[in-house]
Parts: sequence; structure tokens; C-alpha cells
Amino acid sequence: MMVVKTIVAQLLLHHHHYRYNQPSRFFPRNCSSGCGSRLIIHTRASGEISGRIDQDEPPNYAPISPQIPEHKASFVDVLKKANSVLPQVVLASTILALVYPPSFTWFTSRLYNNALFVPKWYYAPALGFLMFAVGLNSSEKDFVEALNRPTAILAGYIGQFVLKPFLGYLFGTMAMTTFGLPTSLGAGIMLASCVSGAQLSNYATFLTDPEMAPLSIVMTSLSTATAVLVTPLLSLLLIGKRLPVDVQGMVSNILQIVVSPVAAGLLLNRFLPRISSAIRPFLPPLSVLVTSLCVGAPLAINIDSVLSPFGISVLLLVIVFHLSAFILGYAFTGIAFHNSPDVKPLQRTLSYETGMQSSLLALALANKFFQDPLVGVPPAISVVIMSLMGFSLVMIWAKKKG
Repeated sequence: MMVVKTIVAQLLLHHHHYRYNQPSRFFPRNCSSGCGSRLIIHTRASGEISGRIDQDEPPNYAPISPQIPEHKASFVDVLKKANSVLPQVVLASTILALVYPPSFTWFTSRLYNNALFVPKWYYAPALGFLMFAVGLNSSEKDFVEALNRPTAILAGYIGQFVLKPFLGYLFGTMAMTTFGLPTSLGAGIMLASCVSGAQLSNYATFLTDPEMAPLSIVMTSLSTATAVLVTPLLSLLLIGKRLPVDVQGMVSNILQIVVSPVAAGLLLNRFLPRISSAIRPFLPPLSVLVTSLCVGAPLAINIDSVLSPFGISVLLLVIVFHLSAFILGYAFTGIAFHNSPDVKPLQRTLSYETGMQSSLLALALANKFFQDPLVGVPPAISVVIMSLMGFSLVMIWAKKKG
């Protein structure tokens, strides 16, 4: 019976093949594929028709486009990218402080007949918050590795207490000789070059090269700790007046603004990682806000000094002073560490460390130990200029890396 079915199937297949390969009276054999003939395809040996393809209606071979998931920026992603607008926010804060100083004066206070700038109790915690953000995004290993780079630490120290004072003396002398400015203004430029590094340099380094932030913190902490000895000696050498610095106040400053916040961030990241992960996305926008306050407030509270008759001349000198410090710090590091595999991040780190200093300390010393209020004008302008330049470099270097 199976043999008979097989023979019948072969006969049917032969019949259909003969039928559809014969010339048609209506459509010649050699017509194109659009002639309208029908091809019947048999898929089973029994000869049953399982389907047919109509050449008049070609099969639909629509390309299947790959399903690309639509990426929508989440709220967390937006928060994490808040640091990218920091330079613009700092610039806007500067303009706002110039146009409407009361927008920032609430963040600071004046003592000693409106002559002395004294941060309010929440100014130090504001800077400490920035250090906490750095600590939360670091680990103990990062600081151990930073301490194992004594040559780089020494280079940062030389940049802050050798190269920077040399530039301060150069531009301070130029202010008195070339520009004919009062001696007190030249002394103010020199004084601004004698103080320790700024905590804002640590945050600028963190935004550009996070892996270098612990090294920057070590550099700034070392310069701040030794400023109680070095700053008075430099002021005596450059200005001719030895300025006593409050040792207890400097140590307290380091503990409050640097050591404690960084340690808190490290411990939280180590022992409570879930809490760290939950709060980490909110740190960038808060840091942007805090940084804008730390930049705008000193300018707003010292607006009279900035807009003084000598303000423009001092402004130009301070700009060139800081610009030279940033450039030379970058260049000398490139020469000294040209064989280092991370020479570029190291150059950026030491450029921040050399170009940014604790001008607020210089301003406090100027108003406390000098009778002439003009001595405080260059440090007051320096606070703003070094912040604007530093975070402008953050924008340039971060964009170049991206």
C-alpha cells in the first residue's frame, strides 16, 4: 500500500511539473516574474497542496528594525551631572554678587567697624561639606597611595610656598613700580601669595580627576598645617613684617574643614554602603550650591574694596598673578614628572594646588595686622579670581577628557 501511495505521489508531482512548465497561450514561457503565473509548492509526498505563493503579490520582506531601548535620563542621572554646570553657576554667582550683594551677604558677617571679613559659623561647615563629598567618593586605599607619593607632595608644597611667593613678590613689586599703586596694595598681593592652599582646590581636582583628590587633600593639609610657621616667615621676608598666625586656630581649621569631613565620608562609604549609595546622587547639586555661596559671599561682603578707585588695576594684577601660577604649576609638573604614566592628571592637580590658595586667611590677616585697609583689597579680589579661574579650568579640562 505504501508503494502505491509513493508511485501516485510521484505521478502527481510529474503532472504538475509538466503542466506549469508548458507554454501558455496568454503568457509566454520567457515572460518576466511579473507575468502573473502561479507556482504551487508541494511539501508532502502525498501530493497535498500545503500552500502557494502568488508572484503577483510578492512576499512581504519588510526589514525588521532592531529594538533600541529608548534612553530617558532619570532624575538620578540629572543629579549626578549637576557638577557639569558648576563653572557657569560660579560665574552667575559672581555677577549676582556684583549686581546685588545682599543676595550673598547673609552668608557672611563683618566685624571691626566693617573692616574685617569673618565667616559665619556655617561657612566652615559649607567647605567641610565639599570635603565630605570627596571622602564619600574615595577610599582609604586612595589616601594610602597618595601618601606613598612623597615626590608629588613635595612638588605641590614647592608650588604653594616657593613658586607662588615668588610670583607674589614679582607682581607686588610691579604694582608699586610699574603701575604706581600705593605700597599697601603691593603688600596685599604679596600677603595673598604667602598663605596655604585652598580647600576649593581639592574639590576642583575631584571634579576633574577624582583619583587625584586624595593627593590634593594631602597637599593642602600639609601646607595648611605648616602655614603657622611658613606664612609668618614669608610675610617677614617679602613684606618686612612678621605676622603671627593663630596655631590653635589653624589646627582647628584643618580638623573642621578637612580631616573630620573626609573621615566621615570614608567611614560612611566603608561601613554603610547602602546609605552612601542613596545620598551620593544628591551631593553634586548640593555641592554646586555650596560652592556658589563660598565664591559669591566673599565678593559681596568686600564689594567696596573691589570697586575701589584702585580696583581695576589690582584686578588686572591679581588675574595675571593667578594665571601665571596656574600655568607655571602645570608646566613645571610636566617637566618634573614627564616619565610618570599619570603625568597629565598630576599636572592638573598641581596646577590647582599652585593657582589656588586660602585668600580668606590672607584677608583676615590683612585686616587684623595692617592699619591700612587697602592691604585687604588684593586678597578680597583674589578669593573671587582664583575660584573663577579654577572652576573654569574644571570646565575646560573635564570637557577635553570627555
